[in-house]
Amino acid sequence: MTILMRSFSVVVFGLTLILLAPISANAAKILEVRSPGGITAWLVHEPTIPLLSVNFSFAGGASLDRPGRNGTANLVSGLLDEGAGSYDSLAFQTRLQDLAVRMSFSADRDSFSGGLSTLSTNRDAAFELLRLALIEPRFETEAVERVRRQIITGLVESQEDPGTIATRLWFATAFPDHPYGRPSNGSIESVKAISTDDLRDLLGRMLARNRLTIGVVGDISAAELAPLLDKTFGALPVSVAIEPVPEVSPVGAGVLKVVQKANPQSQVMFGGPGLKRDDPDWYAAYVLNYVLGGGGFASRLYAEVREKRGLAYSVYSYLYPLEHAAIYMGGVGTKNQRVAEALTVIKEQIGLAGENGITEAELVNAKTYLNGSFPLQLTSSGRIANLLLAIQRHNLGIDYMDRRASLIDAVTMADVRRVAKRLLRPENLLIVVVGEPAGLTSSN
Repeated sequence: MTILMRSFSVVVFGLTLILLAPISANAAKILEVRSPGGITAWLVHEPTIPLLSVNFSFAGGASLDRPGRNGTANLVSGLLDEGAGSYDSLAFQTRLQDLAVRMSFSADRDSFSGGLSTLSTNRDAAFELLRLALIEPRFETEAVERVRRQIITGLVESQEDPGTIATRLWFATAFPDHPYGRPSNGSIESVKAISTDDLRDLLGRMLARNRLTIGVVGDISAAELAPLLDKTFGALPVSVAIEPVPEVSPVGAGVLKVVQKANPQSQVMFGGPGLKRDDPDWYAAYVLNYVLGGGGFASRLYAEVREKRGLAYSVYSYLYPLEHAAIYMGGVGTKNQRVAEALTVIKEQIGLAGENGITEAELVNAKTYLNGSFPLQLTSSGRIANLLLAIQRHNLGIDYMDRRASLIDAVTMADVRRVAKRLLRPENLLIVVVGEPAGLTSSN
């Protein structure tokens, strides 16, 4: 077992871990733990409370769904705790409840993730249940059909949701003939078509140790964690050969798609090319986006669209770095009669920021907020475990928490102006509107 350490502060309030910065000599440590079998996890050892949170993910997720079987990863995520090993669905759920163990799984475009929360006294039994779920899922007919019905019910309901309609159409238009263009939770038809063989096929292509990232927070030492890693994940194949997901850029620049739907308001989604997480301009773009549309009440879009003109209750933008694509996105909901006006204002503000950047005061305020608010987002051991995952998946380095504030503070006005000209180009936006927007029709 090998251990590397990097520190940041952790304070305990009741049963909640709260991440603070910067560090002191007595601060908790981020430990990189390598098991005897070669499985790596990052650990924050917090022995003062008898709880343990384990978060993990496998690269791939819904992007590995086969064509015509969209939603397979999502269906798998609903089934792994529905019976495994010698436990049928009821017995497995009863065992979780008896041990006060919380186990969950989820799938997004780029990853298949899981989480485990347990009292430290029950950790061996909890890890064994996790092992069974990953290695020996039963996929019994009753459970498969029950979870399938639940997913299909949700898909039927989402057909009436303007936000879901807009999101699906935006991605289908931006990424035609690419996994990102297909909905992660599938369609009614594709979910109906998924067989048990499809579920096992996906697990065989996705669950491998070379695709695995683990974050652990709580009452467990590195020496205790290392053998549990092997017991839980050691039976997974070391690696699997799969067809790589191709790199892609969003298309549809300048395109307007309008979906007519009887509703007093229209839901708008807009977006275009963004920046990957490892882009040298990431932090400048992060600061810039806070000022433009990521800062809530403090953003320019909110001030111009909501406060000055009363066009919408909320308007926002965000950076969306996928594993194989980079997107800059935003959205607004407004009355049908004022959609065109709202879009005009949004594009004007994006264009102005793209040409002129931001002010010195905006730069200072953005840095202060982004650095000051970040620790307050990490209010539980589960959130910290998720942070450990994100740092690993984006290859930010085990010392990232020591460097994060300085990376943001290092952003200059010149950096922001450079990335603004690159990122904020209203002519590159693909816009989807769902509703009955006055005076707007699809451009093609």
